[in-house]
Amino acid sequence: MLYRPGRFIVIALFMLLAGSVLPMLMIVGVLESTFLLNFISYIISVGGLFLGIIGIAMYVGKERNKRKDDWNDY
Repeated sequence: MLYRPGRFIVIALFMLLAGSVLPMLMIVGVLESTFLLNFISYIISVGGLFLGIIGIAMYVGKERNKRKDDWNDY
């Protein structure tokens, strides 16, 4: 399978961490708070959230297809 849910989840984890560490570095004063850096931090955080949700949905779908029971979703 080309898309592996585990990769999506790991990448999303790093993106969410980066999206939270960058603002903390701006608050402490290590990085200068600019509009571009704030925007990049926000986009990384939101992208990580969406990527994590997609990865979890792919994982659940993959695990559900592995089971061979007669349970139907209605």
